[in-house]
Amino acid sequence: MNTSIRRLLVTVLGAPTLALVVWALAVPLAGTTLTVRMAGGTQTVDPVSVAVAGLVAGLAGWALLAVLERWSARPGRIWTIIALVVCALSLTGPLGSAVGAAATLVLVLLHLAVGAVLVLGLVRR
Repeated sequence: MNTSIRRLLVTVLGAPTLALVVWALAVPLAGTTLTVRMAGGTQTVDPVSVAVAGLVAGLAGWALLAVLERWSARPGRIWTIIALVVCALSLTGPLGSAVGAAATLVLVLLHLAVGAVLVLGLVRR
């Protein structure tokens, strides 16, 4: 496996891993309840949903970067701009649906942690 692929895999797996660390510090250790409002009531954010969301975001980011590298003259710059916009837009979820200030803070931190790992790790130097 070449270094570039290894770095991308570490990044894609590192995003949900960091999110799970944040979740573990906030929920079992600090006792925060991560609850969000859904159409039919509320739902608790568990570690499986945290890991799956982080992994899906990482794979989607990697796929977009691969497409941009094939069809764009400046893939890194375009990808970074798109990734930052998507990360900012993703914050509307916890800001609008989290139940309580602590849950809002932790969910925003989860989004920012995944975003930071992906933005810093996926873009090619």
